[in-house]
Amino acid sequence: MTQTAPITQDLVTIPRKAQDGKPNLIGLTRDALRQTLVDNGTPEKQARMRAGQIWQWVYQWGVRDFAQMTNLSKAYRLDLEEKFTLSTPEVVSRQVSSDGTRKYLVRIAGGHEVEVVYIPEDGRGTLCISSQVGCTLTCSFCHTGTQKLVRNLTAGEIVGQIMIARDDLEEWPTQGAPKDETRLLSNIVLMGMGEPLYNFENVRDAMKIAMDPEGIQLSRRRITLSTSGIVPEIHRTAAEIGCMLAVSFHGTTDEIRDKLVPINKKWNIEALLEALKAYPKVSNSERITFEYVMLDGINDSDEDARRLVKLIKGIPAKINLIPFNEWPGAPYKRSSNNRIRAFADIIYKAGYASPIRTPRGEDIMAACGQLKSATERARKSRAQIEAETAQG
Repeated sequence: MTQTAPITQDLVTIPRKAQDGKPNLIGLTRDALRQTLVDNGTPEKQARMRAGQIWQWVYQWGVRDFAQMTNLSKAYRLDLEEKFTLSTPEVVSRQVSSDGTRKYLVRIAGGHEVEVVYIPEDGRGTLCISSQVGCTLTCSFCHTGTQKLVRNLTAGEIVGQIMIARDDLEEWPTQGAPKDETRLLSNIVLMGMGEPLYNFENVRDAMKIAMDPEGIQLSRRRITLSTSGIVPEIHRTAAEIGCMLAVSFHGTTDEIRDKLVPINKKWNIEALLEALKAYPKVSNSERITFEYVMLDGINDSDEDARRLVKLIKGIPAKINLIPFNEWPGAPYKRSSNNRIRAFADIIYKAGYASPIRTPRGEDIMAACGQLKSATERARKSRAQIEAETAQG
């Protein structure tokens, strides 16, 4: 193993410049929305009701035009239009894979871009959303991690990714129509660009909106947050969000995990597992998903599989085995199908679910670990990417 990557700093972001123009109401919590209305002239006694009405229009019906909010007086709608905006990220491009996966390149305030991926499956549809522009982490197998962190996304930019996907899927309910329980977008995974727990407050607020029973109405059990192991924030996630948790594990010794997931140098396997043991009890989540990318000759031996089973003993868990999605200049190769199956068999016989993830959207670079903004990708030639990778 020659590939190394420096340990990430705790958090370095370039503060987002204040947007010119009107404040955006999308992304505000219920309390913040109510207070914003009060601060801008809505009488205190009316503010809670007005906030609830606006909330339903935006998050239940997908309306982003104050003029359509017909249970508000015309004068009040005009006042809202004058003072506020309801803005979601701009869809720059939309690609559809041969397997039906959709990838959106979206532009946010300041002209930055992130990628969002929708994966249709039998009986469900999963949206993979981003929490940062770029990433603070430098996981050596991840293409997304080769794009340096620019800034955190706001709560509005995070929940806005869900809204634009529902736009594209034409999935906002029609007022007066019978309720349709079928959901094209039924699940959310925070597995796109960025480390969600380095942007905790914005992720939390966005997920509270997604889970609100008078809004997008997704169950907390339909939302999975993936972290590389930011131990101090794991307890907060259980207490303040309560969604399902996935952990980018990928190595069964500190020596290997230090190289694959450098944050391990700060919070090692032992510290991470201690935090994970408490998580299901606090959040009432059934089990934790351990994500494990299969790298040929690096972490895919029978010994690794047996060590993994021993490490997670006592934690309600399933292990997602992820065939490595190769990208230009990648320093690793995908484990063979036979090796992955043998690894999965050891885990299965130990009593754990061990599904092998089917790579999706590879033809449009939408698979796990491949996300990177098109502008950033276009800026660099294959040779440049390979040179950066070699330098670690």
